[in-house]
Amino acid sequence: MATSSRTTVRTIGVAVRAMLVFTITLGVGYTLVVTGIAQLALPWQANGSPVHDAAGQPVGSALIGQSFTDPEGGALAEYFQSRPSAAGDGYDVGASSGSNLGPENADLVAAVEARRAAVAELEGVAPSDVPADAVTASGSGLDPHISPAYALLQVPRIAAARGISESDVRSLVEAHIQQRDLGYLGEPRVNVVELNLALDALAR
Repeated sequence: MATSSRTTVRTIGVAVRAMLVFTITLGVGYTLVVTGIAQLALPWQANGSPVHDAAGQPVGSALIGQSFTDPEGGALAEYFQSRPSAAGDGYDVGASSGSNLGPENADLVAAVEARRAAVAELEGVAPSDVPADAVTASGSGLDPHISPAYALLQVPRIAAARGISESDVRSLVEAHIQQRDLGYLGEPRVNVVELNLALDALAR
């Protein structure tokens, strides 16, 4: 009986020591090593791909979209507008998701048509000229990008709202078009947060 008790105590002691060693090695040491490597090799990505305003203050992430609207949800005329978001109240990182509605869902069809009419009125164009990404949310609800077509559609409104030339705004959009990754993955796109920061800098 005494031998059995000593064996049990010894086994528990070994298990506790092993747990402590692996907790320190993998839970603390591994984390510190990986974090250190990330900070040295890819600091911008490791810190969440932050974007900064002209004063150097962080105002968001290049990976997460933002809404450029007033407190009532109306579009701010002097800013490029992002695509719709189904994440919470819009671009809520704690509620990342799409609508999960199929293309023939009556609610989705009605929402798309309402958005199409609203964008057409805001931009002063025919509903048929409104790009698909202006009226549909991404799968994550956090996509920071819009298509070049949607960005260029907004140029006249923004130029008028800011009192600057359309050519200057159009040049800014063209300078911010990101091409396909590796030349063939994805589609050309424009990061709205970065574009609006550049727009504010242009207007100074």
